[in-house]
Amino acid sequence: MQRLKETGVGCDPKKLGVGMTVFVAVRTNQHTQTWADDFTRAVRDIPEVIEVYRMNGETDYLLRMVVSDIDDYDRVYKQLIRAVPLYDVSSSFAMEQIKYSPALLVKPTLEP
Repeated sequence: MQRLKETGVGCDPKKLGVGMTVFVAVRTNQHTQTWADDFTRAVRDIPEVIEVYRMNGETDYLLRMVVSDIDDYDRVYKQLIRAVPLYDVSSSFAMEQIKYSPALLVKPTLEP
């Protein structure tokens, strides 16, 4: 990290080559444990995928990726669809980050 600061890169995502955030909605028509295990393994092996959520509703999984540009996203997309069969993949590219906070709000619980 010190070396990054010395070169002027710091923690700027664009300078680190990961300035584009992509949200990827994944739908599958295979709801088996084997498929879920294969999918989990696949997304864990793709470093650009930084968050994965299993969802309810029409989207089965929601992924957050960070990539350098559209070509980089296309490379990661192709890696994902080679790894597991998917029914539908829909991507949305973040135009602007309005708020980001890694802090969690912890609310005290009331004891009965």
